[in-house]
Amino acid sequence: MSEPRPVTMRERTRRIAQTELTVVAQDLFLEHGYEETTVDQIAAAAGMSKRTFFRYFPSKDALVIGKYDLFGDRMAEALDQRPADEPVWESLRRVFDITLDYVQDEHQRARNDAMEAIVRSTPQLSAGYLEKMQRIQQLLIGRVANRIGSDESDDGDPRASAIVGAAFACMQAARASWFASDQSVPFDQVLDRAMGALAVQERR
Repeated sequence: MSEPRPVTMRERTRRIAQTELTVVAQDLFLEHGYEETTVDQIAAAAGMSKRTFFRYFPSKDALVIGKYDLFGDRMAEALDQRPADEPVWESLRRVFDITLDYVQDEHQRARNDAMEAIVRSTPQLSAGYLEKMQRIQQLLIGRVANRIGSDESDDGDPRASAIVGAAFACMQAARASWFASDQSVPFDQVLDRAMGALAVQERR
């Protein structure tokens, strides 16, 4: 199994710039609307030229959907940083900690919900979102396969895909349950309950 490629300083710098540009763009989208906001306006608000904007994102659509690439990279790096001897299910639970602010923090949640509404209401963004969600899971599936000694490409071993798919299903179930509740119980505890209901045991 190949080891994950380390992230270079140049790539980290690029991601920081992309993240900052995304925040600026989201402010404009939420204030003026997605369709009404132009690349020129985004570039100007970020203090850069339109040409520089296109160095980071090929289009306005790519900027919106690109945040999921950045999020996926964060999740993959978080999994890489977990102890090698830690049970994979526990590692995935800890990886999901980076999502907590998007649910528990009211400001973050309101912003995230507003952007998700834009994505759902724009067909090309909705299609791109589904592709990015698949990419995020694939990033984690490869790493989980390494951890459990599985190679799905050689013998059709489905364990890594099943484990990652089950973890994301638990996340979605926990979100739905928490939003439907009075939210008196912290979301991380609800997530613990959801993932604890399966308590996946990987076998080598």
